Amino acid sequence: GGDVRGGTWAWTSLVVVVLPAVQAVVDEGMAHPILIGRPAIVAQNIARLGLRLRPGENFVLINPPAPDVHNTQIAAAMVSAGEADAMLCGMVSRPQEHLRFISDKIGLHAEASVFATMNILLLPGHTLFVCDTHINVEPTAEQLADITLLAVAEMRRFGIEPRVALLSHSNFGGFDDPSARKMRRANELLRERAPGLEVDGEMHADTAVSDALRRQLAPDARLHGPANLLVMPSLDAANISFNLLKVLAGDGITIGPVLLGAAKSVHIMTPSATVRRIVEMSALAVAGVQAH
Repeated sequence: GGDVRGGTWAWTSLVVVVLPAVQAVVDEGMAHPILIGRPAIVAQNIARLGLRLRPGENFVLINPPAPDVHNTQIAAAMVSAGEADAMLCGMVSRPQEHLRFISDKIGLHAEASVFATMNILLLPGHTLFVCDTHINVEPTAEQLADITLLAVAEMRRFGIEPRVALLSHSNFGGFDDPSARKMRRANELLRERAPGLEVDGEMHADTAVSDALRRQLAPDARLHGPANLLVMPSLDAANISFNLLKVLAGDGITIGPVLLGAAKSVHIMTPSATVRRIVEMSALAVAGVQAH
């Protein structure tokens, strides 16, 4: 409906962490959840966990019509038809499997040419946004520019002004291999398409987060202050960096993955998601309904 807090969104997995998260969402009045799963299994887990959830009262329960119909396929069709306002999926299986149904049923929004994901790291004294952590294996310079602008728009919805670093093993022309040239080309494209954006590269990760080091190496850099959006050259670089930082520096406190580019407010979770992360992503999905 028009009231986002009273909106509906669809879950596509019933792993144990999902039901306590649903209870929190209901208790906070955040949304009216839709669960897709076998009624007997749902009832059994609600009782086992001592939750106060009641199907038909504080959440909607949909029994999948057949074992060979993917829950995300059902949920994506509901969002596309306006029967649900937003969707979280991905607690089981690979992200690409869920993305296939999202692409087919929901598609890209008008200003997007590619799907991507962004994760948010809540580090001591610093919040970092990292992309693309889960989807594009070897994005082109053009795709990296598109992904960056999608991430920038999402950050601004959070009320955060982005400072973008395009990361590489090359530091401002130190190498001239295809990967380094790709990141330099992405920087050129971004300067053409978003001249007011604070972005620079290609650069090392330490150069990105240390303003003093960057001023020493590149006094004319357009980036001022530590970068808060790190755009990686590949899925390998983004996923490895994110997971290392999450464990070694962030105490595992993250938000995401945030799906960028979709025509509706939908996000693909990961099997490692905690109750807290699911609740946070639920809030993000509900807020995203207005943006879409």
